[in-house]
Amino acid sequence: MGRLEGKSVIITGAGSGIGRAASLLFTQEGARLIAVDRTDGVKETVAQIQKAGGTAEAVLGDAGSEQDVIGFIARAVSKHGRLDALWANAGISGGLVPIAEQTVEHWQEILRINLIGPFLAIKHAIPHMMKQKSGAIVCTASVAGLKSGASGHPYAASKAGVISLVQTTAYSLSGTGVRINAVCPGLIETGMTKPIFDNAKERGTDHKIGQLNPLKRAGQPHELAAMGLFLASDEASYVNGQAIPVDGGLTASMPYAGKPI
Repeated sequence: MGRLEGKSVIITGAGSGIGRAASLLFTQEGARLIAVDRTDGVKETVAQIQKAGGTAEAVLGDAGSEQDVIGFIARAVSKHGRLDALWANAGISGGLVPIAEQTVEHWQEILRINLIGPFLAIKHAIPHMMKQKSGAIVCTASVAGLKSGASGHPYAASKAGVISLVQTTAYSLSGTGVRINAVCPGLIETGMTKPIFDNAKERGTDHKIGQLNPLKRAGQPHELAAMGLFLASDEASYVNGQAIPVDGGLTASMPYAGKPI
């Protein structure tokens, strides 16, 4: 029996990258999935799931729109009778723009998707989970939310906000039976990070990718999906309010140049 056998699950940002890898893994483990994305990539994700014999439905929706969030949560509850786990994974990067050239509109859009999106998912999921006296929420943060230097200002600020949201929500849910945690990806090879990998290949420096972490490589989406699966499952029944890096050890130490001592 799979670790999520029969459980009703929602994953946002399911159209590619970490969200697609998580969707495939969760359904392999028996989840009944509502896969959400604002792009048609979510349809391909669900096609792959169904081809593999899993149960999933694609929903086009914007994770930063309250009406869309209400809609896809209601869809999961209507179809499956309950909501056992939700992974608020949808996010955008925003690129690297000098701070003096950033606009309020640029910040607002990143915060809308990356931070307000998880808030909305939490807000509308927890009434169903509290009624059941059980449930697990996972939010995608980032190592950029833990330490500086990993991304642009608005992205890093949005992910630091996700970590704080997870920690404060864990205490707001005291005694309800509902858990919430964050995963903090390091450098993962996805569509969002594709420009980094492409630029390195063009410069002939792709062998240097991931060299700042002890594993000396970039991560893959399935490695994040595995952590999310653990946090969403009953195996993580005593893990709550945590922001867990999945980064090859990048945040285990301060960055340094040169050879190890």
